[in-house]
Amino acid sequence: MGRGLFPLKGIGDLPDSLKLQVHDLEVEVLTGVYSEETHLPQPLRISVTVDIDMPERFEPDTPLKASKNYMDVKHAATDGLPKDVHFTLVEAVAEHICDTLFVGDARVQRVEVRIVKLAIAEQGESIGITLVRGRK
Repeated sequence: MGRGLFPLKGIGDLPDSLKLQVHDLEVEVLTGVYSEETHLPQPLRISVTVDIDMPERFEPDTPLKASKNYMDVKHAATDGLPKDVHFTLVEAVAEHICDTLFVGDARVQRVEVRIVKLAIAEQGESIGITLVRGRK
C-alpha cells in the first residue's frame, strides 16, 4: 500500500515507472563466431524489458496510446531483426533491438535485452548476455 491511508516511509522518493516486458521469445538469428555457427541461423531465447515515460495515472478508459503496444516490443525482437544480416556477436543483436525501440518511440527511456544461446546449452543451463541501454 504505497499510497492512500498508509503511505510507506521513504517510498514517496522513488520515481514512478512503467516497464513493458516480453520474455522468452524463441527466434532463429544468423549469429556466431565459429565456422560451425556462421552458415545457419542459431536459436536464441530473447527477453526484452522496456522502461517508458508514462502519464500521471492510468484510468479505466485510458487509451492504448498512453502506453506502448506489447506487439511493438515483440516485433523488435522477432520480425524487426533482419533475416539476411549475420550478427557476429549476440551483443549486436541486442543493440539492434534497442535501436529499433528507441527510434520507434520517443517515450522509451531504457531497454534491457537478455539473450540466451540455446544451441550451446548442454544440460539446460542458460548461457548468454544481458545488455542495457538508456536513451542518449
